[in-house]
Amino acid sequence: MSSKKLKLLSDPINLNNPITVQVLGICSALAVTVKLEPAVVLSLSVFFVLAFANVIISLLRNTIPSRIRIIVQLVIIAALVILVDQVLKAYAYDVSKQLSVFVGLIITNCIIMGRLEAFALGNKPWPSFLDGIGNAAGYGLILIIVAFFRELLGSGSLWGIQVIPDSFYNLGYENNGFMILPPMALMVVAVIIWVQRSKSKELVETN
Repeated sequence: MSSKKLKLLSDPINLNNPITVQVLGICSALAVTVKLEPAVVLSLSVFFVLAFANVIISLLRNTIPSRIRIIVQLVIIAALVILVDQVLKAYAYDVSKQLSVFVGLIITNCIIMGRLEAFALGNKPWPSFLDGIGNAAGYGLILIIVAFFRELLGSGSLWGIQVIPDSFYNLGYENNGFMILPPMALMVVAVIIWVQRSKSKELVETN
């Protein structure tokens, strides 16, 4: 694989991350990261929708009239989201209930619309697929990191399983209730941004 194509996968994870650099998709970072499981499921859902929407739009890019391209994109995204929603309801109903409306809101996710407009409409299917995978991975990585710390510190569990021993609680340890409040998601994202920028000179130089 060429360095240019590898860059499509690696850049969104660090130097061009959708959440920490482009500041997109913050709403879902606030809403679904109280627990690790829904964060992982939403990340996988976005992964599927973004990767395949990119490919479909790339395949149709020369046949879509410019005036209706947004409508076509929304129809394709909506069809993929409905497919994901039905699969979740059939095989992971409890998680589907936890995610509530946020699966449906993938349709309006600015990361997906942005990649379709900025990349898929002007590139071939394979690079578009890689771009979709890279951006979905960068998005999902942040969601999973935020959910990991919020559930661990806020509930003492991971994936719904208690991981902090009872002996800690007997010694006086208490879960941090603030971690399960939405503002703490922003705080965790802010810490990630600080760590990322402190380690990446390229991000500092561009600001």
